[in-house]
Amino acid sequence: MARKKARGKPPSLQHVWLAGTAAAAVAVAAIIVKSEFDRRHGSMHHPFVAWITVPVVLIFGIYAVGRLADGMGRYLARRSIEAAGAVVRLVATGVGYLLVLIAVFELLGVSIAHLIIGFGLAGVVLGIAAQQSLGNIFASMVLLFARPFNVGEHIRVRSGTIGVVDAWVLGIGLTYVTLQTEDGLLKVPNSVVLASGIGKLDTPPNRLP
Repeated sequence: MARKKARGKPPSLQHVWLAGTAAAAVAVAAIIVKSEFDRRHGSMHHPFVAWITVPVVLIFGIYAVGRLADGMGRYLARRSIEAAGAVVRLVATGVGYLLVLIAVFELLGVSIAHLIIGFGLAGVVLGIAAQQSLGNIFASMVLLFARPFNVGEHIRVRSGTIGVVDAWVLGIGLTYVTLQTEDGLLKVPNSVVLASGIGKLDTPPNRLP
């Protein structure tokens, strides 16, 4: 039974960092090898090198991004709150996958300029289509790092959207802040909370939800 429980435990934070760093080193080494072959012999004489290094960069790069993003998320969750770790993990994963994709296209000889233009156009379309959702995600990052309040605190929110609300903070997510008011649960978009006036209140004994 003890062995089964040990197997079910998630890897330690140190193991996650080491695995991610080692995988990233292998991916970078593959890129360096390809660059050296192109510099010495010319890419047209050794096209097979690209088809060897690309799978290596993809496999080890994606694994490294997953491990390092998970490590950053877990580290921040320990020092702050779990939602902060989730936000950092999401952003780090997105940026990491983008870097891996750019490296793969570079190894295949695809113009990075065209790729950047394509990503720029896609980003504009995506930003317009999901403006409110992205705004809430970025607002959650500001709230989690600026920390105008913490989970469990009693606060007063002054907003033109919801008026004046006294509530206890139950959670801070990617899109909503969950508040416990005297009238019940209230989920307020992060962008609304960020644009509101917020003050901490003294919590009387035995009044926490």
